[in-house]
Amino acid sequence: MYTIGIDFGTLSARALLVDVRDGQEVATAVYDYSNGVIDKHLPGSTDNLPPDWALQDPLDYIKSITTTVPAVLTESGIDPENIIGLAIDFTACTMLPTKADGTPLRALESWQDRPHAWVKLWKHHAAQSQADRINQTARSMGETWLDRYGGKISSEWFFAKALQILEEDPELYQAADRLLEATDWVIWQLTGIEVRNACTAGYKAMVQNGDYPSAEYFAALNVDFANVVDEKMTREFAPLGQRAGGLTQVLADATGLKPGIAVAVANVDAHVTAPAVKATGPGAMVMIMGTSTCHIMSAHEVENVDGMCGVVDGGVVPGLYGYEAGQSGVGDIFAWYVDHAVPPEYHQAALDAGLGIHEYLESEAAKQAVGQHGLIALDWWNGNRSTLVDVDLSGLMIGMTLATRAPDIYRALIESTAFGTREIIEAFEVRGVPVNELIAAGGLPEKNALLRQIYADVTGRTLKLAGSAQSPALGSAMHAAVAAGYYPDIQEAAEKMGKIKDDVVNPIPENSAVYDRIYSEYKALYDTFGRGGNDVMKRLRKIRHEVLTADGQKDED
Repeated sequence: MYTIGIDFGTLSARALLVDVRDGQEVATAVYDYSNGVIDKHLPGSTDNLPPDWALQDPLDYIKSITTTVPAVLTESGIDPENIIGLAIDFTACTMLPTKADGTPLRALESWQDRPHAWVKLWKHHAAQSQADRINQTARSMGETWLDRYGGKISSEWFFAKALQILEEDPELYQAADRLLEATDWVIWQLTGIEVRNACTAGYKAMVQNGDYPSAEYFAALNVDFANVVDEKMTREFAPLGQRAGGLTQVLADATGLKPGIAVAVANVDAHVTAPAVKATGPGAMVMIMGTSTCHIMSAHEVENVDGMCGVVDGGVVPGLYGYEAGQSGVGDIFAWYVDHAVPPEYHQAALDAGLGIHEYLESEAAKQAVGQHGLIALDWWNGNRSTLVDVDLSGLMIGMTLATRAPDIYRALIESTAFGTREIIEAFEVRGVPVNELIAAGGLPEKNALLRQIYADVTGRTLKLAGSAQSPALGSAMHAAVAAGYYPDIQEAAEKMGKIKDDVVNPIPENSAVYDRIYSEYKALYDTFGRGGNDVMKRLRKIRHEVLTADGQKDED
């Protein structure tokens, strides 16, 4: 028997066909979204989007399914009769407005030229003013749920984005019958049933103890926002691993699968990875490292950890409180540097060596002793998610001289992201949530040996590695096996299907000793620029926003 997991990422979707008996990965296929990340202008338009927008096209998601599923069936030669279930995971909060039947407003000719009709991707940061009011109002009204999010809601989360729609395009807001996570929308298309998962509801939509904040609270944000939940959402949430419904005939015909097979309740890419690496117990922190990093772990107790993205009962696995933290930019930072700041001679040297530019810079940076480059960076090129929850912060590099070279900067950027992870670990432990294991998953640790060693050295912890290069898709396939009834729960599925490598990365004591000294400097910079000591980053960002808005311009890559 087999299941299929589909991992919807920032730029592409990946389907994985898996044997439910042992987790063997039989076939995989990838679909690159035709419209990618929409951050300059809408498809077919030349009008620039404002700063900090990041959109997607929901039609890309359906195309992903109808392209990748037939591809894995063809590659594997597996009889569709032997495929018992399907599950998906997604970035979050990634949300969209629809009509009552699930039709995205973007798909309607009358709305498709309106930016707010499109999917707001997780890294859409243009709702920061709404997020600020969400936090200020919650504090002034004494809302206790705010503590479950480390005292601060991000502009990336659901209601900041929803409030932005209301305030910037009220006509479109009124036309939207439903506001929902893209992951739940895809399940709706697969099953014909609107089912909202408990994971995104808890982490991204402020659901605690089974319900949203009060209508009085939402009214305090905007009187027209008072009934947003009852008018455009639902108060019913399905637990992870549950069957959401059966595959529709339409999608069965489009994919080659049998109609009626189990479709699991939707999940989030980071959270679904935990069981894929057998992290179903307390104390194991899983780092899902890609364009950004999410830090996922479970515990028996509820603690208010500074800057965490939420703690949710059953948010990762049933029976435990699931915690989420994260870094808004990791792989994105390295990609930015390579694409826009590495001198041409290094690209040529990489070509001459038969290496990719990332591989070449890694090999050159690995020749250095710890501290040799004399640099330190703040990893805020895409703002800070944890522990400061502030998208208005920006990157910083200190120590550059005329002797500084590209591999120095590349290594310092990697180190900065490791320091950011150490800050998150310490935030958990100071609040009494122990981190006993550190497990890395995703493309970055899979490809970059230097990164793996730096993270072990900076944190002073043994680093375990995911056994699959496609852990989110594997985790989704595992949830599909539970939804289909092959396993009674995700814990048993994880035991049989989860994968973790035998090899580990141990910290090198002498490296860790030097990194301790550099980290103390990182902490000083972290507090100075992140906790109000010097708000120059925010002032510069305000000036930039004013100029770009006044000129109707947008940064070009």
